[in-house]
Amino acid sequence: MSALLISMLAGIAIRYIPDKESRFAVAQFFKGTHGIFMVITGWIVKIIPVALFGFIASTIMQLKKGTDITELKGYLAVVVLANIVQGFIVLPAILYFKKINPVYAMKGMLPALSVAFFSKSSAGTLPVTMATIEKNLNVRPTVSRFVLPLCTSINMNGCAAFIFTTVVYLMQNHGMEISIPTMGLWIIISTIAAIGNAGVPMGCFFLSASLLTGMDVPITLLGLILPFYSVIDMIETALNVWSDACVAKIVDSEHKVL
Repeated sequence: MSALLISMLAGIAIRYIPDKESRFAVAQFFKGTHGIFMVITGWIVKIIPVALFGFIASTIMQLKKGTDITELKGYLAVVVLANIVQGFIVLPAILYFKKINPVYAMKGMLPALSVAFFSKSSAGTLPVTMATIEKNLNVRPTVSRFVLPLCTSINMNGCAAFIFTTVVYLMQNHGMEISIPTMGLWIIISTIAAIGNAGVPMGCFFLSASLLTGMDVPITLLGLILPFYSVIDMIETALNVWSDACVAKIVDSEHKVL
């Protein structure tokens, strides 16, 4: 969260550097840095299959030692249900409260939601999301092109639900105590952690693994979740894009009123 704030302030400050050459040099530096990270990301993507093979092999060895997976179906049902409730009840209710027809909004966003579902990348879907919301929901470009990129970085509803549900599932299966204060703390942690999630395929899965490891929560059963995560990722990405669209439409509507 602090890194995001610093990045926003730095971006605004660069815009107001008096010297044109200095401003251009700083902008080029960050452009080159972005290129470096994209190259490194490409390398990581290429070694992911090998890493996944090792992770799954380790999980199979743990299963042979007697790890219990009887509650996996319930866990998957809860994750999917959380996304469905958020997408079809909570967000439409907010739109309705703001006097925006939720059926009209969802129907208009179907092209972007379809791309999000099959691409599993809210960042990759962003151009389609902006074009769709501007054309079908009549959101002004000045609003959509500011709100949607920001939401793509910080508005990760599906990921937050996945992290929290996964934490509870893993802690239960390893006999760890789960109290109401503990659950409340993990709700806050999940929400904040989701803000830093990358809008790329499986981004939330690896974020969850690193977060749980850092919090000393055993992640053995993540290998069992992995084969099903592709479908979960599709649903989560569609929910994230739908949520982003709702925010943009509400902001546009409120701004028109003002």
